Amino acid sequence: MYRLEFTEQAYTDMRNLSDTIMYTYKMPLTAEKYMRGLREVINDLKRSPESYTIQTRRSLLQYGTNVRRINYKRMAIIYTTHADLVYIHRIVPASMITGL
Repeated sequence: MYRLEFTEQAYTDMRNLSDTIMYTYKMPLTAEKYMRGLREVINDLKRSPESYTIQTRRSLLQYGTNVRRINYKRMAIIYTTHADLVYIHRIVPASMITGL
């Protein structure tokens, strides 16, 4: 089993996503359901984070040479692994990957 650790930016990304769904779109139940699904996908990384392909996209290499990503719906979860640690760097719309 791997441990999960989040950057402050990843926490901010999650908070902003939840707030956008809840307050901008005025859909609090959808926000709760979406965030629950997102957390489930992230928690699945405790078991097999290295099964996902290492990313070589230039915009992602700022997070390290072993950067990986997994998607939940239209969001990209960007992370690296170090020994028994999964380090979650960002949670951003997949369409924004090139702009990071």
